[in-house]
Amino acid sequence: MDEWLPTLQRMIAAGLALLLVMLRLEAERFSAAEYDEDHDGRPPSFRRRIAWYGIGFALIAGILFIHPAAREEFMLGAGDDRVKTLAYAFLYGLVGVAVAVAVALYRYRRVRLPDIWSYPGALINAVSTALIDEVTFRGALFGLLLATGLNPSVANVIQALVYTLATRLGAPGRNRYMLVMALAVGLVGGWITGVTGGIAAAFLGHSVTRFAVFLTTGHAGQFLPRGREEEEIDKKRRPPDGWRVIGPREPAQRDR
Repeated sequence: MDEWLPTLQRMIAAGLALLLVMLRLEAERFSAAEYDEDHDGRPPSFRRRIAWYGIGFALIAGILFIHPAAREEFMLGAGDDRVKTLAYAFLYGLVGVAVAVAVALYRYRRVRLPDIWSYPGALINAVSTALIDEVTFRGALFGLLLATGLNPSVANVIQALVYTLATRLGAPGRNRYMLVMALAVGLVGGWITGVTGGIAAAFLGHSVTRFAVFLTTGHAGQFLPRGREEEEIDKKRRPPDGWRVIGPREPAQRDR
């Protein structure tokens, strides 16, 4: 029985990893999807989003507890060289910030800073989502693919494609910039995980990128089409720049 126990533990951990993939697919039901900022005119459900985080963290804890070598086989750690990990995390985050600024300038012609009161929630969302994503796809799924003997580059492409599909950003009406960014996050994160031997650098870079997108566009992921943002609608209602609005003349007072 003892000789079968590690195999059984690995199978259970693999099942939990697949549940994490399914959880990512169902993010919209929990109001945790990138494109679900305004559901039928109402803000997303805070309780459902917290439930999504809770289920994800519980599954991650289950993998770490059950798998006999999760940190090594699923690369759920910082890797062997901490300096290399920090260097790659810094470079990843720097590029992520630059891309977020470029997207904001292309879409809005400016950096669209959101209200300051929304920063704490956005930071929690960015870090929590990045953690679940990295453990699920760059950790567990990538590790399972490598365990089958696949070439690391092929395994990286597969996990990145699965991740991109799981975000559902390719559905009609979704923002194509965010779809390309999701694919890039998957590929870059997988490559960095393979180089460093752990998901820590990919997790830090992913978190910084997500938060930078929020800070520069005012949206956690899916921003509105052109002409649909509040300031754009307000601008259409106002007269063109340089024009002066002349109100109705006041009735002349009668001479007394």
